[in-house]
Order: sequence, then C-alpha cells, then structure tokens
Amino acid sequence: MTATPRPGTHAAAAAAAHSRAPGRRFPAPLAPKGRTDSNVRMAVTLEEAPWLGWILVKALMRFAFMVANNLVAISSYICYLIVLQPLRVLDSKRFWYIEGIMYKWLLGMVASWGWYAGYTVVEWGDDIKTITNDEAVMLVNHQATGDVCTLMMCLQDKELVVAQMMWLMDHIFKYTNFGIVSLIHGDFFIRQGKSHREQQLLLLKKHLEKNYRSRDRKWIVLFPEGGFLRKRRETSQTFAKKNNLPFLTHVTLPRIGATKIILNVLVARQENGSPAGGDAREFDSKPKGLQWIIDTTIAYPKAEPIDIQTWILGYRKPTVTHVHYRIFPIKDVPLETDELSDWLYQRFIEKEDLLSHFYETGAFPPPKGHKEAVSREMTLSNTWIFLIQSFAFLSGYMWYNIFQYFYHCLF
Repeated sequence: MTATPRPGTHAAAAAAAHSRAPGRRFPAPLAPKGRTDSNVRMAVTLEEAPWLGWILVKALMRFAFMVANNLVAISSYICYLIVLQPLRVLDSKRFWYIEGIMYKWLLGMVASWGWYAGYTVVEWGDDIKTITNDEAVMLVNHQATGDVCTLMMCLQDKELVVAQMMWLMDHIFKYTNFGIVSLIHGDFFIRQGKSHREQQLLLLKKHLEKNYRSRDRKWIVLFPEGGFLRKRRETSQTFAKKNNLPFLTHVTLPRIGATKIILNVLVARQENGSPAGGDAREFDSKPKGLQWIIDTTIAYPKAEPIDIQTWILGYRKPTVTHVHYRIFPIKDVPLETDELSDWLYQRFIEKEDLLSHFYETGAFPPPKGHKEAVSREMTLSNTWIFLIQSFAFLSGYMWYNIFQYFYHCLF
C-alpha cells in the first residue's frame, strides 16, 4: 500500500515535479464538480436558447390559431345546424348528410394541425378503401390521446367514412372543446369503471338503436382496451397471470362488453360479409347490417405516442405514425360470448406480435404468403385544407355580422 505524500513536504514537491516530467501524460486537475456541471449546463442552455425560443413562439402561434379555428368553426357548425332544423323535420336523411360533411371538415381541420407540424401517417396491411361503402367496426389499440387525432387524419381520404362515422370515446372527451360537436353528431361517451359497466352497456345499446340507422352511420371506432396502455398494462398483466392468459406488453387484454353490444345490435343475421354491390338481387330497402371488422393497430416510432397537447402545440420533431389494418368479414366473427372473447383476445395477441416486430425492425411484417410488406403514405391535400379553413373563417365572419345586425335591431 502506497502512502500519499503530505502537502508541503519534500516528498509532495518531488511527486509534483515527477508528474510534470516530459513524456508522461496525466489528466489536468479537475475543477470542482459543481462548477463544471454549472458551466456545462449554462453552455448548453445558451446554445439551445434560440431553438427553444422558436419552439415556444411557434407553439404559442399554433395555440392561438387553434383557439381561433375552434371559435369560428365550431360556432359556425352549430349555427348552420340550428338554421337547418326545418330540413331535419322534412328530410332527416339529407339533414344528417349535410351535418356529416361539416363534421368531416371539422375533423379535417384537427388533422391539419398535425399535418403542418410534420406528424404524418403511413398505412400498412389491407386497403380499407375497398370497403368504405359498407358497415364496419374499427377495433383500435389505445396508447394516448393522439390516437384519435391520428385516425382523424388517416381516414380523411376514405370517401365519406368520417362523415358517417360514430366514435365510442371516454366520457372525459365530452368536456373538451370538441365535445359539443360529438354530442350533436351522435358519438357515444362511455364511462369507465366496474360500478358503471352494466349501465353504460345498456345506454350504448339504446344509443345504437336510436341513432345509428336513423343518422345513416356506417363505421364505428372502438378502443376495446378501455383506457390508455400506460394506465391499464399492469392491471391487464395481473389479470392475465391469474387467468392463464398471454402476458402482453405493447397492448392490454381487451374488454368484450362494448364489442358484443355492437355486434348484437348491428349484425344482420342473414349477412355473409360479401362486399357492397356484390349481389344485385339483394333487397336494397333492407339494411345490410355490419359487414366487416377492421383490426387497426397504431404504432409510434420508439413506442413514444403523441398526445393531444403535442398535436396542438407541435413542439415535438416531425414523426411518422404507422397504422396497420386487417379486415375480417363478419361471418368469421363468433357472436357467442365465450367464442367472441377468445376471438378478440387472439386479435390483441396478434397486435402484440405486430408491434414487437415493428419496434424491432421499424416496419410491420408482410402478410402471410407474401415476402414483403407494402406501405402506403397517407397524404392530405393542402388545397382542400385551405378551402375548408377559409370556409370556416368566412362563415364565422358571416355569423358575426348576422348576430351584430340583429343585436342592433333589438337594442
């Protein structure tokens, strides 16, 4: 064991001289740790200051535009529908068609916020454009609030799907800026929790019977997991362990209640899942019923989902969200509770495999029988976005002048 020379002694001086001898390299004495870290942090902060400042300014500008966009668009949507109430009495189908078009435009505006921030979508798997005229249910994995915005974007180019779509969302969305629009459109807000489950399923059944056919709805978006991945994963894994079910990491075990209600209410028993227009002898006067289940899997790079705040403020770097579709004809979906549970569990086990493959390779695996997976980049038309945004602001200006005129007439 070597003793350390005491400061001020001849041995210490000799050691210092030896350390400065030519040909020998020793690290320079370290500055106090606190001082070094502080200097580094200050340097990094000074270098990043312009970039952080620009991000903050851009976020504030985007937020201001979003507020103005909501004020004019949502207010105009409500005013138009109030004026069109006589049409609802005379021709309900035409009324809900017009409402659906405006609803699609509103969702297109939300999609544009992410589009201009560089949050784009690439689609994989089956091409769902081939079934846009049929009735279908989308079963989607749920990671964050941005999942809804992602679907709003990637369904914009699927003809009138968005206009004729019904969403099943957590009741908390009722209290957002878009809540009043969803209530008018006929979306369903479901309250989570065991104490509410039976009542909510009964309300869902009544809601579908009252609003789905009468408003000419075609597609339903459902998140069977019943909550965000980060909130439900631990509970789901505990349940899986107790019931000898697969241990899932990237998704959670789905809940069957809402899916079973939807199938029981909307599936026409004689339906065989054939595409629309397949048999001219079918009775057009009768609804075909639900024909397809679209198993939809959303994947974010590095498993980092986008939330609604990021979508609005745009402070995250541009990123590509990947959406995988797999279409199942309704004839292949069992309706009995136990069989349906097994079928639904199997879909989410497949989602787990899809996401594992994606996080390892950056791409979804090819379909069975194919050597390569083909992706399709989803795009929005800048011209179309400009037109609907212009229509929203012009409508807002028009309604403002109308209310101002009546105000001066009355007062």
